[in-house]
Amino acid sequence: MEKRIQRAVFGVLCLLSYPLFAGTVSLDALARHAQYDDVKISGDGHYLAATTVVKGKPMLALIDLVNHKGTMLKPREGNQVVDFWWVNNHRVLYTEGTQVSGWDRPFATGEIFAVNGDGSAGQILFGYRAGGTSGATHIKQPESERASAELVSTLRNGDGNHVMIGVTPWDSGADGAFTQIFVMDVNNGNKRPVGTAPLRNAEFVVDNHGVARFAMGTDSHSFPVVYYREGDGQQWTLLFQGGAERNVPWPTAFTADDSQVYMTCKAPGAVGALCPWDVATKTMKEAVWTNDTVSAYRLMRTLDRRDIVGVYAMPSTPSASAFVAGSDTMKAISALMKALPGESIEIVSSTDDGSKAVALASSDMDPGTYYLWDKASGKAEVLLQRADWIKPNDMAQMQPIDFKARDGLTIHGYLSMPPGREQAKHLPLVVFVHGGPFGIRDSWGFDPIVQALATHGYAVLQVNFRGSGGYGEGFVHAGYKEWGGKMQDDITDATHWAIDQGVTTAGHVCIFGASYGGYAALEGAVKEPDLYRCAIGYVGVYDLAKMYTDGDISDRVSGKNYLRNTLGTDPAVLAARSPINQLDQLKASVMLVVGGQDQRVPPIQGESLNAALNKRGVGHEWLYKSGEGHGFYDEKNTAELYERVTQFLDRYIGSNAGAGATAAGSP
Repeated sequence: MEKRIQRAVFGVLCLLSYPLFAGTVSLDALARHAQYDDVKISGDGHYLAATTVVKGKPMLALIDLVNHKGTMLKPREGNQVVDFWWVNNHRVLYTEGTQVSGWDRPFATGEIFAVNGDGSAGQILFGYRAGGTSGATHIKQPESERASAELVSTLRNGDGNHVMIGVTPWDSGADGAFTQIFVMDVNNGNKRPVGTAPLRNAEFVVDNHGVARFAMGTDSHSFPVVYYREGDGQQWTLLFQGGAERNVPWPTAFTADDSQVYMTCKAPGAVGALCPWDVATKTMKEAVWTNDTVSAYRLMRTLDRRDIVGVYAMPSTPSASAFVAGSDTMKAISALMKALPGESIEIVSSTDDGSKAVALASSDMDPGTYYLWDKASGKAEVLLQRADWIKPNDMAQMQPIDFKARDGLTIHGYLSMPPGREQAKHLPLVVFVHGGPFGIRDSWGFDPIVQALATHGYAVLQVNFRGSGGYGEGFVHAGYKEWGGKMQDDITDATHWAIDQGVTTAGHVCIFGASYGGYAALEGAVKEPDLYRCAIGYVGVYDLAKMYTDGDISDRVSGKNYLRNTLGTDPAVLAARSPINQLDQLKASVMLVVGGQDQRVPPIQGESLNAALNKRGVGHEWLYKSGEGHGFYDEKNTAELYERVTQFLDRYIGSNAGAGATAAGSP
């Protein structure tokens, strides 16, 4: 079976695999997009659909597992598939994305497309490019709409020909509109309204009878809110109202009989918890899962997808925890973990009857392989490798670490050492800071940037400073208004921890990050001028006051309120914690990376710091790409970024440190 599937899949792709790499890990290889990003199986197990890249062109692969045939679907006008769903045994709905100025990946166009598993009956069902002529004039065609749609539910218990979508008109202003809900025919795009959300840009939880019962999101103050209704046509009522530093229970999914809803909740002594909420009494029951370190990031369903049996979480490395004994999903995961030691296993798709499932096995050294699990035989066969040009044995391991910050708060993170030098001491170190900053975290898994650094001789330290996600709402709120304050101190303390542990030595440390991480890199360099030898700011913020005047966050009322809650409003504090105003303290060598179309952090941030450094006669590295946004997307530009960064590190903390360590590329 494995060989037949491999022949079908790779025959369809015309064996368009890339050559294997040996010896030094290629930065070009690490910069490439994954060949397979997502894989899903149809309800009856007849077909697979997979997002793929062929000769640099993104496509949707449709694979007939029974007849061992395949079809490649090319999106319109150079777009790529953003997401897709099997809505019945033979029809796939999908959304497309296009490269838009200011975004580091294709931006969803708001359209919904459909195609059969054999590649026939392709059609646009919703969006601004919908419409056109039909040979049969009596057949109603979808009309062009200047709006964005998202799939809310596949309405699995329905007739298989309808789905629920949420629609937001484009002319609703920067703050968006109250999301309208429709039931749409997957064959012709005809739709009928079934309600309107009580808040803008809402997300929904739908029961097993196809009724949107919960609407959640943030209000104009940027506070979390949850609304509930008994059924179609009923009034929405406010169920939970949060605050600036007060989260609320968050509905996630109904049980199979619709009698309960699993919600995130609070439990004594727990950071993360999941509780059943009783629909009849509207009361929260005792938690079925808790963790004293982290919150869950995804629910675990039965293989037939009809009920919830556990959660996926990441206390250090990924974990799958079942709270229902004897779960078929947990049995499949356990069997695969035994067969694939060192790999993290996650069930990503399954058939309606639970007889087959697609599992992703991946690790810190491995981008991942998709397997087809057969429940009857208890065996799995290889389907597709996400990036077969990456050789896991050549990659760096990511080790979880933790330490106490100066105020006693436990901080978690990861340390990646160069391959073959896992026990080495006193290596040059890169402190690699994640963006966000709030609600985002570094996770254990394959990270191309980390691998680019570690496989080229650098220890890499990642820090989930306070404000990072995944460690509970209190940990997130502890970072509010701490840009340049306690969040920065956590990164400083992590750097000293690495020195104290003998990972590195003082004078051989560079700090690097993107977005907020770019801010932290430059703020670290000016706040701790003797700690970092160099700093790399990638699409970073360097003048905090400009967050209120430039960029897409401040375009919205809710965005401005979010900044007030999390960044603060005191002009003196914002100025004092902005790197551009602290250059008198700067000793580190600097590299700045800017995307000319960045809308989240407009290029004026990097350009202003570049000009200020030039005015002071401070030489520095400068990398500007006019067509890139908030993070590079183009593979060639990404490869150049990796090359320029490693060369910069080599000059200042690597093997070439001290030899010709002068800034290059400064305008």
